[in-house]
Amino acid sequence: MSGGTALNPKTAPTFPIAASAMVGNTQLRKNVRHATDVIQAKRARVVGEMPDWEALRDAGKAVREHTMRNLPFYLEQFERNCTAAGGHVHWARDAEEARAIVVRLAQEAIARGRTSPAIVGKEAGEPQGTRPGWVETSNVPMQGEVIKIKSMTTEEVQLNRALEGAGIHPYETDLAELIIQLGQDQPSHIVVPALHKNRQQIREIFLREMKLDHLGESPQDLADAARRFLREKFLRVETAISGANFLIAETGGVCVVESEGNGRMCLTLPKTLITLAGIDKVVPRFQDMEVLLQTLPRSATGERMNPYNSVWTGVGKGYAAGDGPTEFHVVLLDNGRTEVLADPEGRQTLHCIRCGACQNACPVYRETGGHAYGSVYAGPIGAILTPQLLGMQYAQSLPYASSLCGACYEVCPVKINIPEVLVHLRGRVVKENTGGLKTITNPEAMAMKAAGAIFRSERRFRAAQRLGRMAEAPLERRDGQGQKWVTWLPGMLGGWTSVRDLRAMPKQSFREWWEQRDRKPGTHERKTEERDA
Repeated sequence: MSGGTALNPKTAPTFPIAASAMVGNTQLRKNVRHATDVIQAKRARVVGEMPDWEALRDAGKAVREHTMRNLPFYLEQFERNCTAAGGHVHWARDAEEARAIVVRLAQEAIARGRTSPAIVGKEAGEPQGTRPGWVETSNVPMQGEVIKIKSMTTEEVQLNRALEGAGIHPYETDLAELIIQLGQDQPSHIVVPALHKNRQQIREIFLREMKLDHLGESPQDLADAARRFLREKFLRVETAISGANFLIAETGGVCVVESEGNGRMCLTLPKTLITLAGIDKVVPRFQDMEVLLQTLPRSATGERMNPYNSVWTGVGKGYAAGDGPTEFHVVLLDNGRTEVLADPEGRQTLHCIRCGACQNACPVYRETGGHAYGSVYAGPIGAILTPQLLGMQYAQSLPYASSLCGACYEVCPVKINIPEVLVHLRGRVVKENTGGLKTITNPEAMAMKAAGAIFRSERRFRAAQRLGRMAEAPLERRDGQGQKWVTWLPGMLGGWTSVRDLRAMPKQSFREWWEQRDRKPGTHERKTEERDA
């Protein structure tokens, strides 16, 4: 019972191709529009209550800018303080290293569980996390299970596939992630991964995958079914894997915010907790949370505060011994973030606190949904984050998945100027795909090069206008008002007319009209009189 095929921007179709398929799915578009409308309305209401909202945005931006400028210092401070509190810190250069570290830690934890004393619902010596009557679904013998919460970074490195390859079954415990996993689907939103599913579709998934005879379709019915399904796993599985919203350098603590309480179960009940977090999640001080825990929930879900804010530091000692996990690991993931940090214009991408507000406001995302982006990071933030994490070698169509309207910047709680970064990345894409033989083999680059040569010369520009009028003449069609339109163009130009009409070029350009006006008798005298007056 694994999730669907993981979103992989290295193999995903380009955004235009994927988006073309998505816009044809009317049910998905309806679900996405409804969900984003609801979230935006809630956000507007709670943000409107804050007279200092813009000051909070400025403060959040300042915190993130300061952190990124001093990232090495704060990461080392976090490592020292987390280790002093009883945690273990691991560093992963890329996704492959992260998967190897987490799988190894999970295997070690499961092996310890096999020799642990009997616990409720498990015989002594039984493999930790295995379920009686479990039916194997792959050729890999089942070794155990883990429970997961806050899984976006694990999706980025495709951890679930690696765990299953090692015989470890991961259970997603966030309700939306559970829906995605049971439905063999992929996440489509940063905060609400199952945003593209409606209530009836979720009910069908639960009935089928949970082997239920009957289930209502009210939110309470669905939540009760998920609660019963997950509670048994919370009480039995001894190893958990989490993400993180923030890493607090000052204390070595980790913060996870959520709305359901499932995260609290994952973070407190298992004996071993493994946290995988990007190096960009660090914040300098606990006091900085005062700002971020006001802006994040309002921007993400339209709540004044998150119902569950869990902060833990190391393992319990002294009077707290035995409270929570007895072994705690943090895996700090780079995976391209250092390269993003080195780009003065692109580094603001790392300021993101994963609220998803830009997705809800984006007119492109609202039409295509998240799957068209081919990455766990969808929407405007995904359009600038994914290509950079991949060194601009893949997902080069994503920076163009925007109208540059600026709605994303207006709602960002840390004021990431996403349109500015999009333009910057478009420039990088052009540079990487032009020059030398690349220009000759790239039709778009050749066309732009020719256009540049035409625009640099008035004589060539006038000649191009004349040729353009002649070439389009056979393609012109008149509407009911006598206006000429071009409704079809051949070859690559057909991409424009396939979704819009093109007004025919006028018989006379403005420059030609002006010159003709100057040649008319009396024109010079009128202009002289106007100037003298």
